[in-house]
Amino acid sequence: MARAFITLIAAAGICAAVPVSAQEAQDTSRAKSGSTSGSAADTESADTVSQDDFSQKAKAAGVSAQDLSVQILLGRAGFSPGVIDGFGGGNTKAAVRDWQKANGMTVDGTTDQALLNALRSADQAPLLQEIQVSTEDASQSFSSIPDGMEAQAELDHLGYESAEEMFAERYHMDIDLLKKLNPDADFSKAGETITVVRKSTAPLTGEIALLEISRSENRLRVYDADGKLITAFPATVGSSDMPSPDGKMEVRAVAPEAKYYFDPEANPNWGPDQNLTLAAGPNNPVGGVWIDLTKDTYGIHGTPNPSTIGKTASHGCVRLTNWDARKLADAVSAGTQVSFVN
Repeated sequence: MARAFITLIAAAGICAAVPVSAQEAQDTSRAKSGSTSGSAADTESADTVSQDDFSQKAKAAGVSAQDLSVQILLGRAGFSPGVIDGFGGGNTKAAVRDWQKANGMTVDGTTDQALLNALRSADQAPLLQEIQVSTEDASQSFSSIPDGMEAQAELDHLGYESAEEMFAERYHMDIDLLKKLNPDADFSKAGETITVVRKSTAPLTGEIALLEISRSENRLRVYDADGKLITAFPATVGSSDMPSPDGKMEVRAVAPEAKYYFDPEANPNWGPDQNLTLAAGPNNPVGGVWIDLTKDTYGIHGTPNPSTIGKTASHGCVRLTNWDARKLADAVSAGTQVSFVN
């Protein structure tokens, strides 16, 4: 599959993309290699959590076992609820509706025992797992991301601020849920056992023909050539001041490790007064993942704040959680059709 690779530049308060050098494209390609696993569930060494223990852990964490189950199963079925927090909510209900539509069911968004039974009929694997903190993870360096682009531009990588943030994003979880499931955990000691979501690591499969982005629903839906809905993600889509575009366009290029450039001449009304380059990483302003669209200055990208997806406005672009953005970026290529609808 042919791909073009890009880095990112901010212009007029809206995300914009520019080509990179051939060497940087090669480096980006290497960084992307191996980013997804082909298995249906986590392949690392782990002990699964029984249903009885799952219910007890959910109760101890102060969340609904039913809501947590539904969120995990929807994510594993390819219909992302966004951040898994055990509280349900609008993103979860929207994911339920999309899953119901894709499976020929009555579309009502209801999250009840009947829905859980239906999801369970297709996926009976344990919902949580216990993993050991690896030596590699325990050796990671974490540091706070300073406020302001000037200070951020001094860093050579906009990485995770803590081990908790790293594990929460890796397993598509809310940080508070991770901490509540592991109240005594340090998260940074090699060999320490922690409880995490048993997520899917399977990539998107099939021929992707269309990305449909709904401004009113804050959803990005993916269809195949036969018009079948194959996956969907919660999204933050534009704002009243900086709306997302109308109509049809295409994916132009993909940058799985995007830098962020700021040009004060293109942004006279906000931001610093100097050109800045912000390094790639999960706490980059675009989450380090960028899918460029053929309408100049617009793209689909990640975010350093996954809990806000589907709930706040953007600067005209389409924001996803970092894990959803990366999954989509791994599956699309130049020429994939994109349509913005109300």
